[in-house]
Amino acid sequence: MFVLACRANGATDKLKPGVYELKKSMSVAEIIDSLVSGKTLESWVTIPEGFTARQMFDLLHSKQLIAGNAFLSLVLSQGYEFPEYSFLYGHNLEGYLFPDTYLIARGTDAQGIVRKMLDTFQKKVIESNKSDIEQVIRSRFGLGPDKFDKGLYKLLIVASMIEREAKIPKDRPLISAVIWNRLAKGMRLEVDATVSYSPGESTNNEHTIYASDLRRDTPYNTYTRAGLPAGPICSPGVESIKAAMHPANVDYLFYVARPDGSHKFSRTFQEHVAAKNAIAGGGK
Repeated sequence: MFVLACRANGATDKLKPGVYELKKSMSVAEIIDSLVSGKTLESWVTIPEGFTARQMFDLLHSKQLIAGNAFLSLVLSQGYEFPEYSFLYGHNLEGYLFPDTYLIARGTDAQGIVRKMLDTFQKKVIESNKSDIEQVIRSRFGLGPDKFDKGLYKLLIVASMIEREAKIPKDRPLISAVIWNRLAKGMRLEVDATVSYSPGESTNNEHTIYASDLRRDTPYNTYTRAGLPAGPICSPGVESIKAAMHPANVDYLFYVARPDGSHKFSRTFQEHVAAKNAIAGGGK
């Protein structure tokens, strides 16, 4: 009867997969309407690599999986609510919310959603790369296993900049090299993606950065402040984290974006200026 009813009203190809709450009192027509509407008790949500906490909030809100600002407040200032995750450093969870595809049941509170993401981070980042992470934070930051959380946090800051700057995969280890090389020389990083970042507000990178933006001092602006920004500026994916751990063996100190999203890398400021002028003039 159900199959025939679906065929009769043209709903056969319109039924949406998921978990539904149905009642014995519902008619076949009501059940079909429910399955066509797609109002499931759980939804698949894909968090892209490089999303900020704000972008995650907007996505979850658009799917009606969260309401109010509880998720943002939890992520940006209440990391202490998750003491079971020993790898967390500080109370801001930006950077730890692993980009992946999640099945989220309707009614799951903000803590439940965040725990799903932290569980995935622990499995796909910590458990799969712990020895590499320990080696890198020891060599780069001079931190031992007892400071694993602090070293990981610093590594995520670097990975988040790589994630937001690199538009094509092959540029990731090169951008990583520029960041580490500049840090080693005591140069300001001058990473454009950090200029407009504001916790809980930022979404996509700004397409145009003005001189006034470069001068606006914030804890994240790497044009006005030396060293790493105050924290991660997004949640990086595994490839950007690996690029942060394994930069290319090059001595580049500068890069500039081409119109296609790739970057031209340079060793000296003079080469960098020439590359910028060539790209602005239509050259490569």
